[in-house]
Amino acid sequence: MSFEKPEIWVWRHPRPDGAAGRCIGAGTDLPVHWRATKRLARRIQKLAQRERLPKIVYSSPLSRCADVAAWLKAWGWQHHQDPNLLELNFGAWDGRAWAEVQQTEVDAWVADFVDHAPGGGESLASLLERAGTWRPQAGRLAISHGGWMLARRWVKEQGQVLPSAAAWPKPPGYGKMWRL
Repeated sequence: MSFEKPEIWVWRHPRPDGAAGRCIGAGTDLPVHWRATKRLARRIQKLAQRERLPKIVYSSPLSRCADVAAWLKAWGWQHHQDPNLLELNFGAWDGRAWAEVQQTEVDAWVADFVDHAPGGGESLASLLERAGTWRPQAGRLAISHGGWMLARRWVKEQGQVLPSAAAWPKPPGYGKMWRL
């Protein structure tokens, strides 16, 4: 019986401080408590040891991801920051409370879920392309964001089928890993 290894193992960053009730994307860099970043780094290290993977990790440049990778780097790993692993850019919405975003703006995004750029930022089509075509140059471990992980999984499982807002799934929990 042959078992095919996943292309990548990707973790969602730990829960950032100050994100509750806010639209948080590529334009908002929130901190994560150092213990949470170290705990996730230990989990990544253990998986790499168990699977005999090289000590190479990629991360989004935002601190909620890069701080996890910084622990690994301190323990002798190679760390590559890659802006292709960033969350969706929500433009003018980024960092604002969801209650402050006009319902008409949200409705416009839902009506054209793939091609509309919420807050004038980035469209889901752009994120799907970015996440779907990303390939690490070496290694297979990454730390990214919930939206990026959803986009990557969507492309892997649905191919060219474009999502509607109603069909878009919930992101993985903070600190969770998906094999993509």
